[in-house]
Amino acid sequence: MKKKLFPLLCLVLTVCMLVPSYASAATFNIDFETNSAAIELINLDTDTIVYQKNADAKRAPASTTKIMSFIVVSEQIEDLENTQVTVTKEVVDRLLGTGSSLSGIKENDVLTVMQLLNCMMVPSGNDAALVLADYIGNGNANAFVELMNQKAQELGCVNTHFMNPHGLHDDNHYTTAHDLYLITKYAMTLPHFTDITDQTRYTYTPAGGPEAGQERTLVTTNRLIDPNLDPSLYYRYARGIKTGSHDQAGYCLVSSATKGGYSYMCVALGSPSVDENGNKITNRGEMIDSKNLYEWAFNNLEMKDVLNSEDSVGEIQLDYAWNKDKLLLVPAKNYSTIMPDSVDVSSVILTKNLPESVEAPIKKGDKIGTATLSYAGQELATVDLVAAESVERSELLHSVDTVKSIFTSTWFLVIAGIILVLVLIYIVLALIYNRKKKNLRKVKKYRRM
Repeated sequence: MKKKLFPLLCLVLTVCMLVPSYASAATFNIDFETNSAAIELINLDTDTIVYQKNADAKRAPASTTKIMSFIVVSEQIEDLENTQVTVTKEVVDRLLGTGSSLSGIKENDVLTVMQLLNCMMVPSGNDAALVLADYIGNGNANAFVELMNQKAQELGCVNTHFMNPHGLHDDNHYTTAHDLYLITKYAMTLPHFTDITDQTRYTYTPAGGPEAGQERTLVTTNRLIDPNLDPSLYYRYARGIKTGSHDQAGYCLVSSATKGGYSYMCVALGSPSVDENGNKITNRGEMIDSKNLYEWAFNNLEMKDVLNSEDSVGEIQLDYAWNKDKLLLVPAKNYSTIMPDSVDVSSVILTKNLPESVEAPIKKGDKIGTATLSYAGQELATVDLVAAESVERSELLHSVDTVKSIFTSTWFLVIAGIILVLVLIYIVLALIYNRKKKNLRKVKKYRRM
């Protein structure tokens, strides 16, 4: 069942990324305290953010960095299952003394890229991440990191910068809960990602090296999906995705959960991992937060129909239509969103953004303007408003208005004024000329006398 569910979830996420999203953020109130410094909870069915806490604050992501590393590897190597990499001593030694989480790969191991991705994501192996970065960067892991930063920009991450492929602390290595959501959302559309990150155990055999032919088994670091690690933290509806921790970052977790036809992603960063005296904190606040937020969402939020494409949302002044001066407007499509089950859709406020009028001819479905939907002072979405019917133009009314506009236009009035002035000047000059001519005749007549 699990293997069937995740390809379906990947398909849904892919469609969501290709189809324009109407939802933005609708942060609802929760009734419990959280441990994590930054959180974002998103309904994946509508791409709606339903809860945020410091979601745009820069945080050290620790090993959740490897989600981006997975993306870059997947897009740089065409054949993940058959491309082989030999682990070098130089790469393995580079992590000595760093306190890194390791997958146990060894010098001269010959592993496929797929095996290395599992070693990187399941037990959170910094060694596997560095081997992959070194391989793709042709011996220069910094070239791989540059690809990570380029991809972050492509995905719309505005507060993210990577300095390494594994997440060890660096003051210039940071992201946000929201940026990490954007990164993970994209990663979930890639082949193998959800299959790998939802595993609690992974067994593989090196193709070469000192232990060629010997099986190795890796164990997940994600207590949310493995009941054998900590039954109190296990959440049976959870799926993946990636853990992370070091003293500066605290405990971090990106996960997803599906229940009752609804799917959510939770990004929880910076739950304290050491106290003020530097002592290790065993309480896994990031997992407690994620589990509590999932249960809150599943128990309190539901999909509600807010707009129907057949229902009128008002009208607008219509010009040049015979015997018709108003045009009915409807939403371009049906709109549904996640809301608390206790809230009636009548509480959603629709604010229209329309021109003063429109001119016929109008075709049914033509976009006329937009409407913003909001609840409790928070914007839910912006939807297009379209014409509910087709209306032909009255050529008579249009011609009359055209003539009227000509005679009332500024240029016409200016030209008419100039002509009037010229006519007046002509009349005055004609009068003067006639008077002089008349006086001249009188003089000639007097001289003849």
